Amino acid sequence: MNMNHIPFGITNWAEIETTKHTGETGFTLWKTQHFDNIRVRMVEYSPHYLADHLCTKGHILLCLEGELSTELDDGRVFTLTAGMSYQVADHAEAHRSSTVLGAKLFIVD
Repeated sequence: MNMNHIPFGITNWAEIETTKHTGETGFTLWKTQHFDNIRVRMVEYSPHYLADHLCTKGHILLCLEGELSTELDDGRVFTLTAGMSYQVADHAEAHRSSTVLGAKLFIVD
């Protein structure tokens, strides 16, 4: 990730439009900002959310609230709670998110 051509700025997440994305079950609500080639998101996961695909995009992800489980394509499962993060490179390990209780995340990719 190269952070170029991004002047200093402030984001008031309360003012960013929300988009809804459905999963295999449940949904997510995204507030998205783009800075050059970097996407920054505040994402809320509904209870009982299960992603409808394996993702191969790289992310740096911070769990702000709730609990998120991430299953890798090799079957390993990792659970994040508030204050925990993970990072994965593009095409490194396919992964799929789910949550029973719901979660709120800050994601950079």
